[in-house]
Amino acid sequence: MTTTPAVHLEHLSKAFGKVQAVADVSLRVEPGEVVAFLGPNGAGKTTTIDMMLGLAKPDTGTARVFGRSPDEAIADGRVSAVMQSGGLIRDLSVRETIQLTASLFPRTSPVDSVLERAGITGIADRRVAKCSGGEQQRLRFALALLPEPDLIILDEPTTGMDVEGRRDFWNAIRHDARGGRTVMFATHYLDEADAYADRIVLLRHGRIVADGSAAEVKNLASGRTVTATARGVDQTALLHIPGVDHVEMRGERVIVHGKDSDAVARYLLTCTDAVDVEIVSKNLEDAFLALTTDLVGSAT
Repeated sequence: MTTTPAVHLEHLSKAFGKVQAVADVSLRVEPGEVVAFLGPNGAGKTTTIDMMLGLAKPDTGTARVFGRSPDEAIADGRVSAVMQSGGLIRDLSVRETIQLTASLFPRTSPVDSVLERAGITGIADRRVAKCSGGEQQRLRFALALLPEPDLIILDEPTTGMDVEGRRDFWNAIRHDARGGRTVMFATHYLDEADAYADRIVLLRHGRIVADGSAAEVKNLASGRTVTATARGVDQTALLHIPGVDHVEMRGERVIVHGKDSDAVARYLLTCTDAVDVEIVSKNLEDAFLALTTDLVGSAT
């Protein structure tokens, strides 16, 4: 039996003047998935999210949410969003903000319930203007939870949160996802995508360049990283080793990215005074850089 996808984008494109923000993006997200939307600045993440929310109209292609147009799905209360900024009245308290927003929906979760789930019960009587950036993000999350949506779209949701706040926030998200809620989020924190997403979609220049689990995306960036402590290393010699694509010096620490880690380690141990040699597989950050930049054969 085929289920209706939570999000279904088909050949979606959007240009602003001569800038092609999104170029032929097709994507299907199933109910209950937690999907990270990654890419460098200008990759098209926010524009794609805007089209999912009906805030921007595509030049070509279609965006469907639970089989309906974004406007219809939002009107039905099936979609909520947590954006990076804006949308809050500074003179109201946290509780008053939630109560006011709840009055706009025919049915909502109890105010005290969303305060607790967003982790802001302790600041319920605080004016929004007195809340930190992280606390305001938690308030936006509470507002998104009010209509009990089937899909939550998050654009940089943990901006301004401390480490503990980020962890608590994602624990709450994962709890909701286990109940069947679909979550899509854009973030610059790659550790969040690695730890909490079921699936990673990576954009570059408005196009999807990778789509899979964190492990699958990491595997797309072939090679390993060799690090060592050494003085006076000849970076040019390292770059001449077959398979080496990048050499970086951080004080006495040399970091070499390449496909033949054994050859690099052999050179460092036999031709330099290198100690503390370590070889590791590439992580999500390495994959991100490999798939979204043109960094080849450089030394920094």
